[in-house]
Amino acid sequence: MGGSDALSDYHRKRDFDRTAEPEGGGRAAPGARPGFVVQIHDARTLHFDFRLEVDGVLKSWAVPKGPSGDPHDKRLAMPTEDHPMEYRDFEGVIAEAEYGGGTVIIWDEGGYENRSTDRRGHELPFAEALDAGHASFRLAGRKLRGDWALTRFREDGTGERAAWLLVRHGHGGGRPAPDPRRARSVRSGRTLRQVAEEAGGA
Repeated sequence: MGGSDALSDYHRKRDFDRTAEPEGGGRAAPGARPGFVVQIHDARTLHFDFRLEVDGVLKSWAVPKGPSGDPHDKRLAMPTEDHPMEYRDFEGVIAEAEYGGGTVIIWDEGGYENRSTDRRGHELPFAEALDAGHASFRLAGRKLRGDWALTRFREDGTGERAAWLLVRHGHGGGRPAPDPRRARSVRSGRTLRQVAEEAGGA
């Protein structure tokens, strides 16, 4: 599930002579808790990218409305291609003519704990839980904390038109997604507009 083969779609869609996005190749430190990152991406449509470290890559979903701390909110999450681990650190401007052209900031980041179980209540490896269509996890981010789940509710057999729901479980899941144009990066404190202006894109 991890490794260079998992990044083939990512590499195919990008010209690294024209984009500052990382090519990949790095790995997490052995024994380290897996991480997650939520980036705001002002591309063709403004959305949040939710990424979880799984088997050496970042499994990724585009979440149009962003995560919500309200358990009653079921946020649509559309899967995108696996991203390299280094993408956790990416903040900047992707050239307009390139795939995903637009500005990216890091809205939240941290670690997560697998809480997925099988029908008997035994812990299920996270990659297997995702393959089965339901994964539970506990986020320990700077903004998002607590128990969450990703559940696939539509699948066409290829994965290209799959759709998932990102839902908070329990209470006190952290801050709801803000107005993305006013949100600030947890890394630099900058807004989308400020990042674009500093890159000469506005």
